Amino acid sequence: MTRDAAFKRRVRARMARTGERYAAARAQVDDRTTDEPAAQAGDTTHVQHLLHVTNGDCAAEVMRAAGLTEPILPWRDVLHDGPVPVGLTDAELRAVRADFIAGGGLDPAAVRADFDARDATLAAVAARHEGRVVLWFEADLYDQLQVVQVLDRLHRAGVPPESVSLVSAGEFPGVAHFGGLGELAPADLLRLRGDELPLTAEAYELAVAAWAAFTAPDPAGLAGIAQSSSPVLRHLAEAFGRLAQEYPARSDGLSLTQRRILLAVEGGAGTAGAVFAEVRRRERRPYLGDTSCHDRIAELAGARQPLLAVSPGATDDGPYADREVVLTATGREVLAGRADHAELNGVDRWIGGVHLTGTRPAWRYDERLEALQPG
Repeated sequence: MTRDAAFKRRVRARMARTGERYAAARAQVDDRTTDEPAAQAGDTTHVQHLLHVTNGDCAAEVMRAAGLTEPILPWRDVLHDGPVPVGLTDAELRAVRADFIAGGGLDPAAVRADFDARDATLAAVAARHEGRVVLWFEADLYDQLQVVQVLDRLHRAGVPPESVSLVSAGEFPGVAHFGGLGELAPADLLRLRGDELPLTAEAYELAVAAWAAFTAPDPAGLAGIAQSSSPVLRHLAEAFGRLAQEYPARSDGLSLTQRRILLAVEGGAGTAGAVFAEVRRRERRPYLGDTSCHDRIAELAGARQPLLAVSPGATDDGPYADREVVLTATGREVLAGRADHAELNGVDRWIGGVHLTGTRPAWRYDERLEALQPG
C-alpha cells in the first residue's frame, strides 16, 4: 500500500463523495499523484507505478494529448489474423506473431524488437508490488482479443485483480458509429474515466478462459465465451460471437467478412477502398483495418477459381485502395449460394489456435444454429 497520507486522504474523500469502494476510488485518482508537491520537488518514492495499455498508436497519442502520464503502451497486434497457437512461451509466441506481421512487407527484426519491448514494459510493471495497470480498449473483436491476452499475461505474472482496471468504450454520446478511442478529442477521452471499472476475480478468470479458448487447436470452447456474461468484460461475449462467424459458413464456404466484401462489390463498390468503407459500415463494431480488408480482397481474387477480379495498380507501389474490383461469375455463384468457396478453392487460414486447411475444413459456422459445427 502507498505510504502517502495526502493520497490516502484524497481517495477517502472521493469514497465519501461517490460511495465507491477503495479500489474504484483509487483508480480514479492515483494517476494524478505526480501533481503532488513532493513529486514536483523530485521525491517520487510515494508515486504508484502506473501503466496505461491501449490498442494502438492513435489512441496512445490522444491519451498523451489528454495529459495521461507515461508509460502508455500500445499493444499493436492483429490477433484475429494469423496463427496464435497454444503451448508456446511468451518469447516463442512473439516470434510467431512477428514473423506473421512482417509477412506484410515489414522488417521481421524490427517487428520482433517492438514486441520484445512491449512485453518487457508490461512485465516490468507487473513485477512491482505497487504497480497498477489501466486497460483502455474498445468493444470490437480486435480490441477484445488484446484485452484477454493482456489479462492472461497479468494473471500469470501474479498481478492481483485489484491492481487492474478497465475503460471499455463500446459507444460514445453523440457518435452514431463509434470508430474508436483514437477518434476522440482529448477531453472526450478523459470523460470515459467515469466508466472505469476495477477488475474482479470473476472477470479475471473469464479472460484467462477466453484466451485459452482462442488459442486452443479446436474452437469448441468459443461458444462458452460467446454465451458468457460479465459486468466488467461486458463486450467479450459479443466479440467471440463475431469471431465464430469468421469460420467458413455452412451455406457457401465464406467467412462473414468475405461475404460482406462480395456484397459490397455487388452493391456498387468499385474500388478496394470503397469496398473497405462499405464493409466497415456494415460492422456493428468495426474491427478490420484497411490492410486486412485488402488482404481478404486479394485472397478472393487470387483463388484457384477467383471470386473477384482486381485491376493492376497504376504502379507496383500505388495505393491498393484505388484498384478497381469486380465480381467474377464464380463470385456471383458463391454469393447466391449455388457454389461453395471452401470446396472450390480450399482454405488455408489460422483463426487463433485453429489451422483450417483443405476443401473440407474441420469446422464450419452454421448460420441457422448461429454456432460452430464440425465440418
